[in-house]
Amino acid sequence: MNDVKRICLWSGPRNISTALMYSFAQRADTKVFDEPLYGFYLSQTEAKEYHPGADETIAELELDGEKVVRQMMTDDSSPVFFFKNMAHHLLDLDKSFLKKTVNVILTREPKDAILSFSKVIENPTLLDLGYEDQLNLKQSLDEMGAKYLVINSREILENPEKTLSEICDLAEISFEEKMLHWEAGPRPEDGSWAKHWYANVHQSTGFGKYSAKSEEIPARLQPLLEACNTCYTNLVEG
Repeated sequence: MNDVKRICLWSGPRNISTALMYSFAQRADTKVFDEPLYGFYLSQTEAKEYHPGADETIAELELDGEKVVRQMMTDDSSPVFFFKNMAHHLLDLDKSFLKKTVNVILTREPKDAILSFSKVIENPTLLDLGYEDQLNLKQSLDEMGAKYLVINSREILENPEKTLSEICDLAEISFEEKMLHWEAGPRPEDGSWAKHWYANVHQSTGFGKYSAKSEEIPARLQPLLEACNTCYTNLVEG
């Protein structure tokens, strides 16, 4: 069990996190899990009132966050685990388990993330986007001396082999070429919420090319953009 590698992705939404999960799912030595703390998060926040499919997600997943963490940390049925998580799903859970995992904070330029997220949820909040939680998580990881990387999703799209290799190096596993491609369509690792959020990634067979959004942020979302930009700058430059 001491040899088991546990990679925890701590992403924001609309951030190629699902594509990264699909990438690691191509490895024969790896089990992947799609947002195991999502049910806990929904059950504890107002997000259950406006996230599509929230009732189904709450019915499907374990709602005790501490129990979810214990399951993540005690399963030894695979040499490598990849847990796709959203940083804001941690809420007030004890983060000390992260000293025993390899952590990847996956971020994105706030303008692009907000424009994408608002296509599903019209008026997102700072909590929905997760930038403040990612910044707080980075500070916690620094304090406990845990292994982590901060990666902009643009880096993966521009050079997936290089960035995936960096993650693999941190986890002390070898990069595999098969991680660059997967079959299109829904996948068995998808959570029940995939039908609401994963339409684009289901059309993919690999990491697409980076393309900045030309659309302007609506005036109602400008305060959110400013708050997210402050956290994002501190996250990637701090």
